[in-house]
Amino acid sequence: MIQRRMLALAGTTLALPAIAQGAWPNRPIRVLVGFPAGGPTDLVARLLQEPLQRAWGQPVVVENRPGASQIIASEAIARSAPDGYNLLLAASTHSSNPATQARLPYDTMADFTLINVLYGSPTVLFVPGQSALRDARALVDAARRNPGMTFATSGPGTSGHFAQEMFARRVGIEITHVPFRGAAPALQEVVSGRIDATFSTLSGAMPLAREGRLRAIAVGGPERAPALPGVPTLDELGMSIPDTSPWYGFIGPRGMPRDLVDKISNDSIALIREAALAERIRETGGILIAEGPDAFHARMLREIEENREMARVAGLTPS
Repeated sequence: MIQRRMLALAGTTLALPAIAQGAWPNRPIRVLVGFPAGGPTDLVARLLQEPLQRAWGQPVVVENRPGASQIIASEAIARSAPDGYNLLLAASTHSSNPATQARLPYDTMADFTLINVLYGSPTVLFVPGQSALRDARALVDAARRNPGMTFATSGPGTSGHFAQEMFARRVGIEITHVPFRGAAPALQEVVSGRIDATFSTLSGAMPLAREGRLRAIAVGGPERAPALPGVPTLDELGMSIPDTSPWYGFIGPRGMPRDLVDKISNDSIALIREAALAERIRETGGILIAEGPDAFHARMLREIEENREMARVAGLTPS
């Protein structure tokens, strides 16, 4: 474990010699997203696409490569050249996959360069807009009367999956996990009423909630969401669970030069702090984090251990 962490540290936080890259960037930059279009991770990439193109003077091509809880896209980045032209707009699933997957086609720390964490979003418990369930207590009562209530997630091992399993054990109900390949298809099934509920990232669900097609009944984190001031937290309701609120940020292949890492990190953080983009992020339920590579490295080490413990408690056996 110590050796692995030393390797990871070398790949993410130590200054490395600059590669022969000329004036970066001098060609298009590809940004992979490990989930389908329309979901919260894709939203981050789309919000940043045009501002980054202006800042860098080159096309920024967003490519959705969904599947396996972001693992497919992560593997593609791990195999890319460390020249800054292939980046992953990652979700926090990157730190939870080691806890739920028996084998990964890469080393979560040593095979990547951690660039930054841009912003996060609360995990919220939603039911269909037309549901008779008005609050979390009514949902728990209904689930106790009829075990097997269906909960949609954006995939195994995602923040919503952790939240639902911890919630079910906290309140003593039996649920049925229905995984999808991303948040967008999962939310559509809840909107339709074919699925009973979901723990979902607020940033992906906010438009549907505003339209009344989803009803937010509880916030999974320790504080109320600024975008949903009238929705109580599970803590307030005596149903507290660990905070599984996801984050979103840039990750690159192992071995990226530190000066390039700092440029990508500083440029993208500066953009999300600009008034117009910051307001758009808040409107979608996002909360600015703005962590650089060193803080990101510390976060990953901490979350990997926390997620392993959470998976153990929740009974999420690695697949």
